[in-house]
Amino acid sequence: MPGMSGWELAQTMRARRADMKVIYMSGYTDKVVSQDGGFDPGMVFLQKPFPLSTLVEKVRELLGAEVQQQL
Repeated sequence: MPGMSGWELAQTMRARRADMKVIYMSGYTDKVVSQDGGFDPGMVFLQKPFPLSTLVEKVRELLGAEVQQQL
C-alpha cells in the first residue's frame, strides 16, 4: 500500500468505526509488531505464512467474540 502501512490503515478505520474487527497480518513476529504500539482490543495478530485453516480460525475467533459480547 503506497503511502500508508497496514497498521496506519487499521488505526484510521478504527477511528472511523470503533467496533471494526481487525486481523493484523505480518511476516514479522508479534513481538516486533507490538513494539510499534501494541494491539488494540478487537485486533488479532496472524503471522505469515499461515495456512487457510488458521485464517478461518482467527475470523471465527473475532466473530465469536462479537457474538459473545452481544449475548
